[in-house]
Amino acid sequence: MSDMRLVVAGAAGRMGRALIQIIQETPGAVLAGAIARPGSAAVGQDAGLLAGCGETGVAITSDALGAIVGADGLLDFTTPQTTVALATLAAQARIVHVIGTTGLRQDNFARLEAAARHAVVVQSGNMSFGVNLLAALVEKAARALGPDFDVEIVEMHHRAKVDAPSGTALLLGAAAARGRAIDLAGNSVRSRDGHTGARPEGAIGFASLRGGSVVGDHRVIFAGAGERLELAHVAEDRSIFARGAVKAALWGQGRDPGLYTMADVLGLAG
Repeated sequence: MSDMRLVVAGAAGRMGRALIQIIQETPGAVLAGAIARPGSAAVGQDAGLLAGCGETGVAITSDALGAIVGADGLLDFTTPQTTVALATLAAQARIVHVIGTTGLRQDNFARLEAAARHAVVVQSGNMSFGVNLLAALVEKAARALGPDFDVEIVEMHHRAKVDAPSGTALLLGAAAARGRAIDLAGNSVRSRDGHTGARPEGAIGFASLRGGSVVGDHRVIFAGAGERLELAHVAEDRSIFARGAVKAALWGQGRDPGLYTMADVLGLAG
């Protein structure tokens, strides 16, 4: 089988540059295109030179459709609005669309589900292998410990992160909710201020910290009477997310259309 031709959206950003580097290092993958927003100073530059991994011959473009034509997969860590637009193009082209964009709303997911009827879509709030294994452990712990143990999720990211709680924190919250067989949206506490009253029974709490250059720290606390269990993951380099995304793209090649997660990619689903 020939190398999988991958396009990177958001190529001028930190994650975009990390994705380009990992594609260059990964057997079976080749960089076929790189997309940046219209007006970006990166447009016209060689994607590899911008990413610091040597000349690739692939110029960064703002023409998403032109970049996708002839490709096999699209790696997308952008914004919800951009991701939804790219999902339509990827579905029309019948290529694998790997989505690591955070801050997606319910209406965004409806658009992704529609796109997944025509193409393979792999979406996750976090693409790292470790975080997705952590999510599986959180689900099992929540099921085993039951409602006698309160669940709190604490996350910290760099000062420039614009959404909270993080996509990873929500992924972990969803895992805890599945373990408890409850709905996360109706049982989550996102903030506390002032006289809040007692903690609601069965609630899943979130706390978001921002500062410095933290790549991503996540801790899930199960607090019971007289004891506490903590499960944690520390991200030290963005390359872990890029490696997971490229693995997801290679995994998705040749599969039936559908909306998948990293749990599917890693064999943790079900």
